Amino acid sequence: MSIAMTIAPHLPYLRRFARALTGTQAGGDAYVAACLEAIIADQDLFDTALEPRVALYKVLVGIWDTIDINHQGDGPATPFERNLDAIMPRARQAFLLTTVEDFSLPQAATILNSDEDGVRSLIDEAGREIAAQVSTNVLIIEDEAMIAMDLEALVTGLGHEVSGLARTHREAITAARDRRPGLVLADIQLADGSSGIDAVNEMLTEIDVPVIFITAYPERLLTGERPEPAFLITKPFQTDTVKAVISQALFFDTRAGSEPQAVANG
Repeated sequence: MSIAMTIAPHLPYLRRFARALTGTQAGGDAYVAACLEAIIADQDLFDTALEPRVALYKVLVGIWDTIDINHQGDGPATPFERNLDAIMPRARQAFLLTTVEDFSLPQAATILNSDEDGVRSLIDEAGREIAAQVSTNVLIIEDEAMIAMDLEALVTGLGHEVSGLARTHREAITAARDRRPGLVLADIQLADGSSGIDAVNEMLTEIDVPVIFITAYPERLLTGERPEPAFLITKPFQTDTVKAVISQALFFDTRAGSEPQAVANG
């Protein structure tokens, strides 16, 4: 198969990535065009030993690092674009590759000519910069004390504030009413035998807030019978996963009950 045929299925996604990097479709397409021209001029740039999509993104990132194309906005910036603009370029690349383009850490490391630790550091940097823009108070609904403490340390480490820790349905609703959170981290099975799903659903009748479910029982949410959560992390969780999803939820300002974007612990 020719390089052109290999690349073709991935071009729409490459354009999405380039648009997010630059803030405009015109600017993104200029980088994509430069990427394709570079491959035509020197096919060795496209590493056929890699997965085609990884190889293609790797060339574009290399172009980004060497060519300064004017990508000033050609219209009013969206909240997404304004948030991106405040993140340093390298951290922005790592954040977009792993959260929007759904590359694994090893794949992102290959694209960025880095290693997994380097990509983690960049994602953490992006998380801190996002927190500086959209720092918020977080309600943690979790009946296991040690997990609640871990989540509290993680949240504050990202620059957010914990507005409350709740172990039961009643405590969760009271905490949400006393100080409306900007983000909710919720378990499903609560201390009093009640459901975190019911607590969140009641909460959402009064406030509009992004919700991340962190649970050992994902099958209770991924039923296909009702709107599934935008953000779902399976216990036991990886700290890096939770950090990335918190940043993602706040960055895109996604609400619970929107289009499914389940996030499993890897």
